[in-house]
Amino acid sequence: MMKLKGKVALITGGTAGIGKATAILFAKEGARIAINGRNEKKGEETLKALKNMGAEAIFIQGDVSKAIDAKKMVEEIIKKFKKLDILFNNAGIVTPGTIESLTEEQWDREMAINVKGVFLVTKSALPELRKTKGCIINNASVIAVKGVKNRAVYSASKGAVLTLTKAMAAEFLDYGIRVNAILPGVTDTPSLHVRLSKSLDPEATRAELIARQPLKRMAKPEEIAEAVLFLATNEFSTGTALFIDGGMTI
Repeated sequence: MMKLKGKVALITGGTAGIGKATAILFAKEGARIAINGRNEKKGEETLKALKNMGAEAIFIQGDVSKAIDAKKMVEEIIKKFKKLDILFNNAGIVTPGTIESLTEEQWDREMAINVKGVFLVTKSALPELRKTKGCIINNASVIAVKGVKNRAVYSASKGAVLTLTKAMAAEFLDYGIRVNAILPGVTDTPSLHVRLSKSLDPEATRAELIARQPLKRMAKPEEIAEAVLFLATNEFSTGTALFIDGGMTI
């Protein structure tokens, strides 16, 4: 039985990693998919993969930190699919750095994408989600509650996403909209590979990241996608912070 048959989902940052894995899983479960991302090439590649599965899907290029792009996403979805049931606020960036080393520009850019992006896309999608009594899943991070070195602005942004999730869950109760968050641990994604390649010792850095998690490995994007699917379908969950962190918060 397809768990999402007849549903329409918007996945920001849906062209790679967790977003792409979620798009593929949702498509397998019968959803019609809108993926968003800034990179047109990656977007078209993911769209092709979805269509090869037989899924109804569209790619909407745009930056979640810009109100005009957030509005365009929803307009394109309604034009194509006539409704919206699920919003996965997944788009995000990771800027390594300490309070001392980060620039003001780096801080502002990370907060704009990771936090403001959730606000803008949700604000644009809300009128349509009210009609369908849909649901929202926000991608926070285990770093929202677990202090680690060299992740000052990322930690701040994901902590904000977690508390914003709680506020949204309370605020949207009267609309019949559920709002939850996933808190993944270190996940083996293309963006992580890029960060590792910039490290002075990529293998040592990779080993350090793995060592953070008691299960002694990174998560696969598909494992995080399964958690997103759970929150999209479990009708008794709202305001939930679902940890998929390999035991990092034990």
